[in-house]
Amino acid sequence: MKLASFTHSGKESYGVYTDDGIIDLKPQFGSEFPDLKSALGEKALERIKEYAASAPISYSHAEVTLLPVIPNPSKVLCIGHNYEAHRIETNRAKTDYPSVFMRYADSQTAHLQPIIKPIESDMLDYEGEIAVVIGKQGRRVKESEAWDYVAGYSCYNDGSVRDWQWHTQQFGPGKNFYQTGSFGPYLVTKDEIANGEILTVKTILNGEIMQQGDTSMMLFPIPKLIEYCSTFITLNPGDVIVTGTPAGVGAKRNPPVFMKEGDQVEIHIDKIGVLRNTISVG
Repeated sequence: MKLASFTHSGKESYGVYTDDGIIDLKPQFGSEFPDLKSALGEKALERIKEYAASAPISYSHAEVTLLPVIPNPSKVLCIGHNYEAHRIETNRAKTDYPSVFMRYADSQTAHLQPIIKPIESDMLDYEGEIAVVIGKQGRRVKESEAWDYVAGYSCYNDGSVRDWQWHTQQFGPGKNFYQTGSFGPYLVTKDEIANGEILTVKTILNGEIMQQGDTSMMLFPIPKLIEYCSTFITLNPGDVIVTGTPAGVGAKRNPPVFMKEGDQVEIHIDKIGVLRNTISVG
């Protein structure tokens, strides 16, 4: 099942994303679950799946504007240098623990919406990644139990304003410019993908493959990331862990490749989908 957040006629809602259109869930479930992150519990998803099996299409794809999958996460935890080849290309030392930094919700944009290159920089880079969306609250989750806390997966472009990222050793400024991180198009519920299944991540810029890797290359697999992050902070439904990017980022190419106005960037992930954005300036 695919679930998306969207607006229709100026009103925010969420629904089941199908090949034929969107099934709006808010009229049926809105009193209990006002937004998608509140509907990620296992029992809620079972009810939604049962309802959607016979519910009519509410809107065509063209009638809605997609939002970031979870427009209002309490936290977005991003993992740095989690693919070995990317660690090598960035000349980072091996570590025993994941590198973690945070994004804020308003730094995100959605599928088919623009990624904004800020006027303060000409060093906007792409980073194709798998986003893991948490389905239930957890603290100090054991690695062996971590899959139980996953609601599903999505595509993420962790757009990075490199010069601002490199001002200091902390990544925050370069990762939080307005609408630089894209999240979508939808969430694929975890029952569609086997736990630990190898997924390929590919970034395409203006028709050229820039990044390609798969989850077997992760230094810290998804269960380890959940265990580590939930040790220092409580994970809540709708929280997002952005799991790291393969090698091939623009900043480490010779010559460097940065995104510019009018470019089209796509993130392709097996069994999840394609996240597509164009670049605007603002």
